[in-house]
Order: sequence, then structure tokens, then C-alpha cells
Amino acid sequence: MASLNVYSALVVLFLTSGAAMATKENGQIIKDNNCETKMGLPCVLEAFTSIFETGTISSKCCGELVGLGKVCHSALVKRALENPLFKDLSPARIIAKSIQTWNNCLALIDSPSPSA
Repeated sequence: MASLNVYSALVVLFLTSGAAMATKENGQIIKDNNCETKMGLPCVLEAFTSIFETGTISSKCCGELVGLGKVCHSALVKRALENPLFKDLSPARIIAKSIQTWNNCLALIDSPSPSA
């Protein structure tokens, strides 16, 4: 349970760090597209955990992630990587996990539902 609180704190920091910690380009993309308002906090936590730690993302949250859009998804991940809290993480590994999470969600959302 303590780890969930740590993740919650990191996600809140991630969401509230604003453009001050982001490059101008990522900050502008996030602002212009209202990226920070397009996903609910539970799904943000799931997506964050699946990219920055080890976790899975539900189909519901995949739907929210795909609804967020690839541009917002990429800009938010890049902004998180600029945060000093994540300086010890491998950017290449995080970007790869971000792409994998995006592609998995896209495939899940695009795949036809089994008929009943």
C-alpha cells in the first residue's frame, strides 16, 4: 500500500510540475492540447506504473490512454523524464515501454470485441 502512495505522489508531482520543468516544446504541446485533463487519476496511475515501473493497464484505462492521443502521451512521458526524480532511469528504456504500452492499448482498443 505504501508503494501506491509513492506512485500517487509521483503522479501528482508529474501532473502539477507544469511547463516550468518541461521543455518549451513539450510544455506547449501539453498546454495546447489540454493533455493533463483528458485522463482520470486512476488511469493515469495505471499508465504511469506500466511505463515507469512494472504493471499492467486495464482495457478501460487503455481506452482513456488512446483517447488522450499519441501526441499528448508522448509529451507527458517526455516531460516526466525531464523531472529530476527520474534522472536515474534510462530514457531509452522508458520511451520503449511507453511505445509498447501505447501499441498494446491501441491494439486492444482496435481489436473487435468477441461476440456473445
